[in-house]
Amino acid sequence: MTIRDAQIKVDEWIKTYGVRYFGELTNMTLLTEEVGELARIMARTYGEQSFKKSDLSKNLSEEIGDVLWVLICIANQTGVDLEESFRKSMEKKTARDATRHLDNEKLKS
Repeated sequence: MTIRDAQIKVDEWIKTYGVRYFGELTNMTLLTEEVGELARIMARTYGEQSFKKSDLSKNLSEEIGDVLWVLICIANQTGVDLEESFRKSMEKKTARDATRHLDNEKLKS
């Protein structure tokens, strides 16, 4: 599935089951909430925090999928083509950071 395909699938789902997109600010808040849930799992899986019983039912893959879902919703409702946006981001990062990380002594250990 391409990113464009994912944008189309989310749009079809919203129009079929979701009635309409939530407002942009609501979706931004939901994105923040989903990123928080992802951060919680990351902190407990890869960080020093221990799991709480309520965390045990959470799944890293599902949380990443939830973040992607809301991000796609925001892109759709604001007219952003994520494939084009990602292509431009890769070009920008490549031009800006072509040797930056390769030359970083902190990364050479």
